[in-house]
Amino acid sequence: MEFVTVKKENGVAEIHLHIGKGNAYDFDVYREINAAIDEVRLDSSIHVAILMSDVPKFFSVGANVNFLKSADPKFKTQFCLFCNETLDKIARSPQIFIAMLEGHTVGGGLEMAMACDLRFAANDEYQIGLPEVTLGVLPGTGGTQRMLRLVGYSKALDLCITGRTLSPLEALDYGLVDKVYDASEIREKTFEYARKLVDSATYAVSNIKLSIMNGKEMPLNAAIRYEGELQNLLFRSQDAKEGLSAFLEKRPASFQGQ
Repeated sequence: MEFVTVKKENGVAEIHLHIGKGNAYDFDVYREINAAIDEVRLDSSIHVAILMSDVPKFFSVGANVNFLKSADPKFKTQFCLFCNETLDKIARSPQIFIAMLEGHTVGGGLEMAMACDLRFAANDEYQIGLPEVTLGVLPGTGGTQRMLRLVGYSKALDLCITGRTLSPLEALDYGLVDKVYDASEIREKTFEYARKLVDSATYAVSNIKLSIMNGKEMPLNAAIRYEGELQNLLFRSQDAKEGLSAFLEKRPASFQGQ
């Protein structure tokens, strides 16, 4: 049985989670998530990927607690390493990854969402947070570090040490999600955003992502030099020539992604 499926159309990939029971995952499921990310990131025709759930009221509650309880501690450590390596591929991929949240997004589910570039949430009654402390552990697949980078030290510390969860609107206020839409229109709005990116200067979009994502881990002077190297590539691109010409000729640009 497949727990994760990928659908591709017109430059957009949909990664569907349909694990069941809150989309709680184990190692076998995460291997499918890893394979889905690999499929997307190695497909040059895809410019945007949307991570989404087919299970009503849930994005994902994270790792299956029964699986964690029964697994050997050394195996669990390596499992967390595998999850982290999988999620890090998102950051190093040229595509823009959007997590579309339409239900409970907690624990490892939120860690998956935070690994994406953007998070769009439905305004509905569900919870978003990292409650691992209530199990006597910490959010171990990037949760403490990505939460810190998204919302800052004190807010991240408070959420992680209390296990407190947020509503979608509270998560927006914290900076944990980027947009909140009515539940009835979140899919339409998310795909509309994705299509706009696909129709834009996708080569520039990819390099902007890499500049920001990689540059934030560098000292400022090194990051600015890295940015300059990417700009040099863009200056030589067909899209840059087209964009400048279109601007001067007062016409819409026709970008080719190269």
